[in-house]
Amino acid sequence: MTGEPASAGRMNRRRFIKICAVVSAGTILPSTIARSAPDLHRWKGIALGAGAEINLVHEDRAKALDLFRLVEAEIRRLEQVFSLYRQDSELVRLNSNGRLQAPSLDMVTLLGQAHRIHTLTGGAFDPTVQPLWAYHAELAAHGVTPEGAEAENGRLQTILNNIGFQHVNYEPGIVEFRRKGMALTLNGIAQGYITDKVAALLRSRGCRDLVVDLGEISATGHAGAEGEPARNGWPLTLRPDPARPSAQVRVELVDASVASSARTGTTFDETGRSSHILDARTGLPVRSDLEAASVIARSAAFADGLSTAALVCGEQRLADALGHVQEAKAFVVRSTGTAGWLNGRSG
Repeated sequence: MTGEPASAGRMNRRRFIKICAVVSAGTILPSTIARSAPDLHRWKGIALGAGAEINLVHEDRAKALDLFRLVEAEIRRLEQVFSLYRQDSELVRLNSNGRLQAPSLDMVTLLGQAHRIHTLTGGAFDPTVQPLWAYHAELAAHGVTPEGAEAENGRLQTILNNIGFQHVNYEPGIVEFRRKGMALTLNGIAQGYITDKVAALLRSRGCRDLVVDLGEISATGHAGAEGEPARNGWPLTLRPDPARPSAQVRVELVDASVASSARTGTTFDETGRSSHILDARTGLPVRSDLEAASVIARSAAFADGLSTAALVCGEQRLADALGHVQEAKAFVVRSTGTAGWLNGRSG
């Protein structure tokens, strides 16, 4: 699981999914008027501290701009729930106080989704690793390796005693930790959840052809604009592992979402060996038979959570989990150097 202290701005999330469509299309930025291809509009901004982009096919440029303003407002609203950077967000208040009275529906809903992924992956997906993340970030700042962390057994074990999503109580009226010293990070699922919410907002306003990229991607309809041949979906290149650029595959995303995670995507150390994805069971950076994974599912939140958990639980458990998520599959890069697809079943 990934985590991040509110003050850490240097460890930015990397992207390994490339939108291959609309390369030459006109764009609509928050303060820019597009001059060409008016039926295909693009918005760029920031969501949860990372670059974000939306491509929208719409017949009315002014309405597209209005829709993008609604998107910006929705992103700001959800950041106020899930951000680790905003000191008054629901998540920061929960972590500070150990309880959150009257949580938003979004917080309770997301925790429910996290609980399902936690169960499907046998605990590999665990948002309570935030104290572990802070611990490893502190060690890295002092030049201590993960091996050194293992030797420092006492402190690590104390932190591990307070790790576990089963110690989080969430219901409509309250979210609270059952043990002291706990804290949540929702970095492994919140971007996917916000992606789902923004895509649903645009669809509710009648938009049929769009792709939302807020770190994870949700695609609806197809990329064909006026004068261009219609496609079956939005063409993407999946390249899960930045260290192995040849391990890539082109797909057309059809009314689905995709998220990618890599063991060395973001690291604690300058050498790039100590992964930011942590195993809640050992307290250490992940060591599994998978180096990277791109997960395709209907929900971006589930794709986000499963791609993170994949590097903790490994290939077999990921395959089992995919079998319980509707129309889910994964393109994985193994530690052996091979790459390929894992397919789930409809359920």
